[in-house]
Parts: sequence; C-alpha cells; structure tokens
Amino acid sequence: MRKFFIVLLLLCFSVSVFAQNGTEPVKVSDMLKIKTLGTLSLNKEGSLVLFTVLSIEPEAENKLEHKYSTQLWIVPTDGSAAPRQLTTAKESASQGQFSPDGKQIVFVRAVDGKSQLFLLGLEGGEAVQLTKHKYGAGNPKWSPDGKQLLFSAGIPFKELLNDSLLNPGKAVPDWSLEKPGLDNKAVLKNTAKSDPDGSLEEVRAYLEKNAEDKKARVFTKLNHLDEMDVNDGMSFSHYFIMDARAGAKPVNITTGFRRFTGVDFTPDGKQLLITGNAEATEHPDRVLENGIYLANTDGSGLRKILGEKDRNFSGPRLSPSGKWLAFQYSGTSFVSIPTLALIPMGGSFKEKIDLPFDRNKSLVSWSADENYIYFTAQSNGGQPLYRFDFSKGINLYPPLSSLKDEVKTEQLTGYESGIAGYDLAGDKLVYIKTEVANPFELYAADATAKNAKRISSFNSSWIAGKQLSFPEKHSFKNEKGLTIEYWVMKPVNYQPGKKFPLLLEIHGGPSAMWGPGESSMWHEYQYFCGKGYGVVYANPRGSGGYGLDFLRGNINDWGTGPTKDVLSALDKTVAEGWADTSKLLVTGGSYAGYLVAWIIAHDQRFAAACSQRGVYDLPTFFGEGNAWRLVPNYFGGYPWEPKAKATLERESPIHYVQNIKTPYIIFHGDNDRRTGFVQSEMLYKSLKVLGRPVEYVRHPGGTHELTRSGNNRQRIDQMLRTWEFFERFIH
Repeated sequence: MRKFFIVLLLLCFSVSVFAQNGTEPVKVSDMLKIKTLGTLSLNKEGSLVLFTVLSIEPEAENKLEHKYSTQLWIVPTDGSAAPRQLTTAKESASQGQFSPDGKQIVFVRAVDGKSQLFLLGLEGGEAVQLTKHKYGAGNPKWSPDGKQLLFSAGIPFKELLNDSLLNPGKAVPDWSLEKPGLDNKAVLKNTAKSDPDGSLEEVRAYLEKNAEDKKARVFTKLNHLDEMDVNDGMSFSHYFIMDARAGAKPVNITTGFRRFTGVDFTPDGKQLLITGNAEATEHPDRVLENGIYLANTDGSGLRKILGEKDRNFSGPRLSPSGKWLAFQYSGTSFVSIPTLALIPMGGSFKEKIDLPFDRNKSLVSWSADENYIYFTAQSNGGQPLYRFDFSKGINLYPPLSSLKDEVKTEQLTGYESGIAGYDLAGDKLVYIKTEVANPFELYAADATAKNAKRISSFNSSWIAGKQLSFPEKHSFKNEKGLTIEYWVMKPVNYQPGKKFPLLLEIHGGPSAMWGPGESSMWHEYQYFCGKGYGVVYANPRGSGGYGLDFLRGNINDWGTGPTKDVLSALDKTVAEGWADTSKLLVTGGSYAGYLVAWIIAHDQRFAAACSQRGVYDLPTFFGEGNAWRLVPNYFGGYPWEPKAKATLERESPIHYVQNIKTPYIIFHGDNDRRTGFVQSEMLYKSLKVLGRPVEYVRHPGGTHELTRSGNNRQRIDQMLRTWEFFERFIH
C-alpha cells in the first residue's frame, strides 16, 4: 500500500511539472492579451520606475483587426502602489526618461507622422510638445544637470544636400556616389532644364525628373534593399542639442555625409561621446568600421579616441567619475562576439584590458560607485544579468594591466529566465523578466538581484487561469564535442501511457538562441502544447549564447551539422516513449525555414513540415536579400568564385528539391526583403512541377518580422494555417 501511494505521488508530481494548474489551454487569440514591457528609467532615488507597455487593442472600425499601442506607466519600486498609466492619447508614447532631478519626463510621440519630443511634469498637467523638428526627433537623452536634451533625427540624402546647417556650403559628398562614368558634381549640380529632346545635360535633367516623380528607380548603391522594398535613396542620422524647455531651438552637433550611430553626454556634461565613422572616404554602404569620438557639446573639436581599419568600436560607457571608458570592439565579420574592454579616459587602445566573457553583451552600464559594470547576455537558454566586480578598487590600479587578475564576473540571475531590460540607482535594481510562467513582468530587487519582488501584474492575472507546459532541459555532446542543449515540453493534456504528436521547433539566425528566457516563442510553444502537441527545441551548432567556437560551428555547414543536432534532440525525445512517431512535425522561420527544407530533403520521417520566410537558394539569397553579407561571412566568398560557388550549391536546399516528399506548407511575406521571397517561389514551383503535396501562402504587406510585430490578423492566420495543415496529416 505504501509503495502504491509513493508511485501515485510521483505520478501526480510528474504531471504538475509539465503543466501549470489552470482550467484552459492557451488559445491563439491569447496572443492579443500579451503585454510587452520595455524602456525602463529609474529616478535618482530609485523610488519610482518609468516604463513602457505595448498592448494590442481592437481597431474601432474593424473588429477583426487589432493595432499596437505603446504608453508610459510609472510605479513605486517598493510595490506600495499599483502601476499607474501616465499617457493615454491615441498616439503611442515611447522612449520615456526621467530628468536627473526626477521631476520631469521626456518622451517621444508622433505628430503629423513624425516623432517629436514631449515634456511631462510629475506633478500633473498635460504633456508639452518640445520639438516641431522638420526631420522629427527621437532617442532623447538628458544632460547631467537636466538643462539640455540630445536627440537624433534621420535626414534623407536629397534634403541633406540642400540643408545649409547640416551641410554647410551645400557641398556634395567627397566619397563617390558610384554613378558609372560621372563624378558627384555632374550628378548633383546639373542646373539644365528638363528636355527629352535637348542637350545631353537637358536629357540628364529630364531623366532625373522622371526618377523624382517615381517613373524610374535608379540604383547605384550597394545596399539597395531595406526591410520592405528596394530603396534607391539614402538617409543619415544626425544629432541635435536643445534647452529642455518649450520653444527652445535645436542646434545640430553633427554635419555632413558621414555615418553617426550614437551620441551621449560625458558625466560632467561638458563634452559628448560620439560613435560612428567621421573619416571614411568610401561610400557609407562599403564602410563597416565604427569609431569612438569626443567633441564639445556644440559638436566642435571632434577628435577620435578609438578607431582603426577592420575594427568596429561601439557602446562607449564612461564611468561616473569620467576616469574610465568601457567599450566593445570586434572585427567587421558578422560571425563574431565583441569584446568588452576598459581603458583610462584619454588612454590608448594599447593600454586596454579585456574583460573576458565569451557571450554577446548588451545593456552595459556602470554602478554609481564604479565598483561594477553590469550587462546582460544571452547564455544557455536564458538572458541573465551579470556584472564585472571591481570592488577591490579600480582606482587603486593606475596601470590597468595590474587589475586584470582582480576582476570577477558574477551571474546575478539564472538561465531559466531572461532580463529584457533593467536600470540601477544606488542599491535599487529594477528589471523586466521573461520566463515560462509569465512572458513579461516588472521586478525590483537590491543591486545583487536578491530579495526580488514583482511590482506589476500585466500578464499574471490572465495567465493564472491557463494551463501552461513547462520545459525540461536536457543536453548531449555532438560529434564535434560541443554540448547541445535542448528542451522538451509535454502537451498540457499529457497522460503517461498515451502517445502524442511531437513538433520539432527550430530557431533562425542562424545565430539566435532559444530557451526559457527568450520571449518571442512563448505564445507559439504554449499554443501547440495546448493543442495536444509535444514541443522540442534545441540550440544547434551556430547558435548564440554558447561562445565564439560554438557560434562558428556552422561555418561552411548550414545544413548537415545543425541537422544532426536538432534531429538528435528529436531522437532523444522520442526515446522517452510518449511521442507518436507517425505524427512527427517540424517548423521554423528564416534560417530555420532553410533548415526545415534541408531536413525534409534528406529525411522522410515527418508527417508534415512548415517553413516561414526561409532561404532556399544561397546564390539567389545573395542577390535578393538585404542580409546578403551572411553569404561571404559564413561561406568565405561570393557566388561567382569557384570554391564558394561549389559550397553554396552544396548547402542550398533547392538542389535537393527532388527528394522532398513530405507534405509541406511554405509562408512568405510579400514585402520581406531580409531574405527575399523569390527563393520561396522557386521552391514552391519546383515542388508543384514534381507533383509533391505543397501549399504556398503569401501575406500581403508582410515583412520578415510578421510573426513578431506584424499585422495581428496575419500573425494569427499564420499560426492557425500551420496547425490546420499539420492536422490534415496526423489524423
């Protein structure tokens, strides 16, 4: 009898591990309930936190459509009161930042289709529009004394040509526009009248007028694709400074035809740290290097601190005293992990010490006492918060080389969750956490992330009644000795002894990383588990979150190696005994759309398959995708080079299309220019000619981000079509 009760207890425990107590599985429409938190800002005392909440709301005119709305909220960090919404206008409010004294908030809102800065006092009243800038305004930053604001604006190339403030003397670029046979002045300084029957100059003026009137689109630049369309234009980010009061006039601090990527005040407010490339002599499309510069607050006196050929410097962060500069540097290849380094302000790159941590680091910031540098990093399925510990006294080590062995790295949060944003004030830490139990909530803790307390309930209330499936983590070593981590989610109606469909989910990138701390797949996983499917997902070689060697594990091998890893995870899950091997399914998007096509061209075990926004022919991808640099970065060359040509053909799923017999649904957005859509048409047409069971779905207006931030009706459509297609072949 005692043994019976022990077995019964263990059985009940095993079921509870897989599903949260609740009465209803996650539905497809629950996607519309998810509130996404972002852009944290603590006041100086750490007593209040300002943040944004992105909601999905019904369109008043059409009940089938839902729009996105972002608004500002505020909440005491001690949890003494519930969060309070600060902005309510129909236009979204974003990028909120407390003033240094904590009495005002600057934020961004659209006016007549352009972002502008607004100021809101905490004592109440209406928000005041600060800018009416003709180019718009965004990314506001306060000066340390709270008297001034920095902001950025994007300026189209043709408007920049004629802007005497941003382009003194109305000069033309000193780098080539790459118009074959013509120099820049011949292209840009033609004053002839437009006449199709006139002189050569008049014909050129006529042709230029046709281009201006959208009767022709002429391309001379390398990067002629954006996320949604072909793009024959250019724009440049410039930065401005203004007094933090209504009616103040913004003054530009950058000029010309160079690429600038960020500006911030030094801690004393007397100078600016600027990132970008102020010296390049080539067309901006061909310049991959970035440097770090120092300038006066009016933009004068610009001088380079860090910068050199074939290196990218980014993310400068001065310590509060202004003595130490933290920054990241890397080569110009995409398949790399930037190094976080430290130099004395005014020192040289040769004096740096590297702060060793073999992961991509983001959200880097100093503690007020300069004892710590905080950062987040995707790692092992989560996105923990870390810090480098200098508490033995960074200021006691004038030669930084003597400090290197004293630096400790501390992991403050776990791999089972993700820190989507944080801010620090004194000993108060506030952060946004994503986890399986809840995709987004706000937490307050001490500076070590201990004594954490949830201070929001944006998703917890509606999730309380849902049945959730919780993943079990596993790992194995592949043939290269790399440890592959994978997670298994049982269906919410799981019962021992029964068999269930099993869905293999594959991530894109290929350098993405999935795990319990990654929010983008939260709803899809729970939806399929709620439909009675098991889900298994893995981080195969080439994924981020496991270091440089792992990241480069799929160089010249997008197909065979990663396939071994994800199918091994599937095999090990099947070996648990509860999956129905006649009902195995596979899905993935972007690079994973590629890998799904590769897998079903080499393996016939799946009842049905789904690819979204995939890459199927690498030479064609080089031509039609704006992410074309993945080709030389991963395969070491271009489609016309013999060695690379052979590799690209070998690694392209389209070359094995005759082997695809699995029922297959293919999705692509009409305006997806990151991967391009021609390859999906090639794959679909090939399979139709072969008489294979294939269905092709195009979403009008859809981009590569459709499933994450696209039209909500289309997001639901894609998920339902995938499920409906799978159901045809497992019943």
